[in-house]
Amino acid sequence: MKIALMNEFSQASKNAIVLKELQDVAGELGHTVFNTGMSDDNDHYLTYIHLGVMGSLLLNSRAVDFVVSGCGTGQGALMSLNAYPGVFCGYCIDPADAFLFAQINNGNALAIPFAKGFGWGAELNIRYMFEKAFTGVKGQGYPPERKESQVRNAGILTQVKNAVSKDYLDALKSLDQELVKTAVSGERFQACFFEHSQDQALTDYVRSLLDA
Repeated sequence: MKIALMNEFSQASKNAIVLKELQDVAGELGHTVFNTGMSDDNDHYLTYIHLGVMGSLLLNSRAVDFVVSGCGTGQGALMSLNAYPGVFCGYCIDPADAFLFAQINNGNALAIPFAKGFGWGAELNIRYMFEKAFTGVKGQGYPPERKESQVRNAGILTQVKNAVSKDYLDALKSLDQELVKTAVSGERFQACFFEHSQDQALTDYVRSLLDA
């Protein structure tokens, strides 16, 4: 599995802590981590609005399989990511959230509060969340006897989102193009996206923005 981590400006200073825990857990499971957002306060400036653009591009192009995001409360990142087709982001504050999201909702992104409640032992909580999010088989239901209805409802939600969403590329083109360009201008994002994107139309679109 390829996993993208992205921090925005208000919590860029937490990136090193979160990245270490994610890499430790992912490495043990054979997954690859791409640090695509801000790494510190002096890095390419991003807000949670940019995270939605970045995460949706990485997921819809199949450059990565999963996105770990967040902001101060996690709520802004959650709403920003879920605004886009093909993104199913859950809100995670503890390991139980991560486990239940993986088993019941089986989504492809998490939004984590990196300021609210991020106190003593925060790195342990983060690590345990990642262990529950990425260990074992997803979509098994909880409790197990409810798996059938939960899988059915997750499928219905996908159909609903597809029905009410614009074509993804058309949606990106309808946004302020400077906003999108800022979102895709980071070097680490570009390295991940251009090397692993499996959607030529999206790749061409991003290149055209950067060349403009």
